[in-house]
Amino acid sequence: MSDNFQKIKNYIIELGHTVTHENIEDQVFVIDNENLGIKNLVVGCAEPILIIEQYIFETKSGSNEMFRELLQKNRDIVHGAFVLDETGEKIIFRDTLQIENLDQNELEGSINSLTLLLSEYGNRLIELSKG
Repeated sequence: MSDNFQKIKNYIIELGHTVTHENIEDQVFVIDNENLGIKNLVVGCAEPILIIEQYIFETKSGSNEMFRELLQKNRDIVHGAFVLDETGEKIIFRDTLQIENLDQNELEGSINSLTLLLSEYGNRLIELSKG
């Protein structure tokens, strides 16, 4: 296990999140903190960056208006952004951080950005997911 992988795991636990899955070979964690609305948040170490991804919803026939709204909302997000996966069908929240100088506060800020987004915009995301 790399030192960075263990350091990030320690940060996650110290921040009060639960590691529900860990793959040392792939350098990936899946974490939950249902009190904050986090479920199956994927945290991957792809040195030199840390990738944080939260699946939001699947869009089967995304409209230009929906994509426009999500892109405009990206402007308000403190850390991270809405992105499409490689299939173009899944809306994901994604953030990347540099591992070399990563500290616990920086990781916490990124996760807090997601939880703030979900608390303020969650109802609208549910509406968008329904088409």
